[in-house]
Amino acid sequence: MSKDLFDFFDELDDNEGLPAYLGFDAQRPRNPKGRINKKLEAAEQAFAAAQDSSRETFQFTYKAARFEEWWLLESLNDFYEHQWIGDVLRRVKGGKEASVYQCSAGAAIAAGLAAAKVYRPRSLRNLRNDVLYREGRADLDSEGKVVLDGGMLHAMEKKTEYGKELLHQSWIAYEFTCMRDLHAAGADVPEPYTMANNAILMEFIGDARSCAPTLSEIRLGKQEARRLFERVLANLNILLSKERIHGDLSAYNILYWDGEITLIDFPQVISPRINRQAYKIFSRDVRRICAYFAQQGVRSNPERLAESLWASRGYAIPDPEQEGIE
Repeated sequence: MSKDLFDFFDELDDNEGLPAYLGFDAQRPRNPKGRINKKLEAAEQAFAAAQDSSRETFQFTYKAARFEEWWLLESLNDFYEHQWIGDVLRRVKGGKEASVYQCSAGAAIAAGLAAAKVYRPRSLRNLRNDVLYREGRADLDSEGKVVLDGGMLHAMEKKTEYGKELLHQSWIAYEFTCMRDLHAAGADVPEPYTMANNAILMEFIGDARSCAPTLSEIRLGKQEARRLFERVLANLNILLSKERIHGDLSAYNILYWDGEITLIDFPQVISPRINRQAYKIFSRDVRRICAYFAQQGVRSNPERLAESLWASRGYAIPDPEQEGIE
């Protein structure tokens, strides 16, 4: 993919929600001399041609920019064809890794709404910390099964173009299977419905007018803060019981709705038994949670809490002199 196209997608991410994003047609990427880049135009036309058949059958309410529309057609068309969703209504969250869309549920889901988490194109995703989180994890295929094929494993190890595509799919499949297992164990996570090559479809937290805000946007009363703090700790315990560590937990990826919490964003989940950085990453999660609730008037000792939760599941506390993770 050309550098111009790469920069354009980054520009879209850096201007979340701006009118310029929705007015893409009037602001096409140009080179320094002000002319439309021919390579970008050719790539755009080729991609558009591949999506024409999908556009004829899957037309959604959400008014997406041109590249975003094509990527939604590519990523969500299977959900539409199998009646998991009936429409894409709005984008409710944008990010460097993925965006989340509110969808009307199809006949296959016993709910009015669903959330589609759509990952960015693989070649544009930032996987700088991929090695840290993938240590000891099995690679999964598009059905969530462990990859055993030698050729596929070799391609992933060498990170060929095919291998990178497989790694991208494994990243998504790992998040989906993790959510499925945690939801079954009683954790406060969205119910996952199905996954595709670039997307996960799950329970929507919110209502027809808006999605649930994150805890970082909420000011809690002291009594409610204490109750929710205890609930977050209970979720950490459930994760450990299923041999999972969130790996990036904070008030920014815990939703708040009707007085309850929902943990989200699980692609980086790691194993407490296999990953050599597991306790440091777990301790970081605990510190971040304690820091937020301290602002809400809940006192705690993050170090003791992390040690207590960790030891309660039979895991050994590593040498504190080892280098930590910021």
